[in-house]
Amino acid sequence: MLPLPEKSWVKGIKALTFDVFGTCVDWRSSVERGLKVTAASKIQSPAFASIPPTTQTNATNMTDDLWAKFAQDWRDSYKIFTHEYVPGESPWKDIDTHHHDSLLELLAKWGLAGFFSEQETRQLSLVWHFLDPWPDSSGGIHALSSRFVTSTLSNGNHSLLQDLDRHGQLGFTRLISAADFKAYKPSPQVYLGAAEMLCLRPDEVAMVAAHLDDLMAAKQNGMKTIYVERPEEEDWSPNEEQYQEAKDWVDMWVTGSEEGFIEVARRLGLRP
Repeated sequence: MLPLPEKSWVKGIKALTFDVFGTCVDWRSSVERGLKVTAASKIQSPAFASIPPTTQTNATNMTDDLWAKFAQDWRDSYKIFTHEYVPGESPWKDIDTHHHDSLLELLAKWGLAGFFSEQETRQLSLVWHFLDPWPDSSGGIHALSSRFVTSTLSNGNHSLLQDLDRHGQLGFTRLISAADFKAYKPSPQVYLGAAEMLCLRPDEVAMVAAHLDDLMAAKQNGMKTIYVERPEEEDWSPNEEQYQEAKDWVDMWVTGSEEGFIEVARRLGLRP
């Protein structure tokens, strides 16, 4: 006999929408690996000799820790871009284009301009299409899909989400992108637009994310909220008042010691 859902609010839920970067996939290890492997290959290639000496020195001095910092800078540029975007005012740019443009800017900032060719830079910017999932992501989403509509609700563009779904065998039943609404989270247009696309009321949808600011915006727009802790993903410090207050308004909180989406499925009365 399957366990009963933990709260009565679950009875009205018909769909789960998922943040993707950091929540479903481990962007950090995948991007760091992509940067280090691509750089090492370039350093060992004959083309490296034609790169200006200063750039050669900067490239060879990049340690694993520095590439990790580079990856974090890249991720931070995404956060700044999406939070500063103003629907209807800012020129539209999808996430693939942002990742390419910000990579060029970061390479220049780090003294690595010209280290990669134009083609290599373009290819490296697509590393975000092939991020490895967290161990529980595929099994958990497949289990949840047996009862609920499961959909991405990500700032990533559709081709990016399609590749991530396929690469990680995530098993989403729908792919919804913020690009569908020419806006980015935390804009209300994204959350309300997703519910409308699903032909549901916002309170019939639960947003699943590893970021409390995402969930707060979803909550403010009428959605239920499921928080799944992921390593190094939360921007709010546990010592902050808003973090502590979140424990009162988040509908389901899955800690890092539990099994992520598998635990979500268990609490919703499903057995992965």
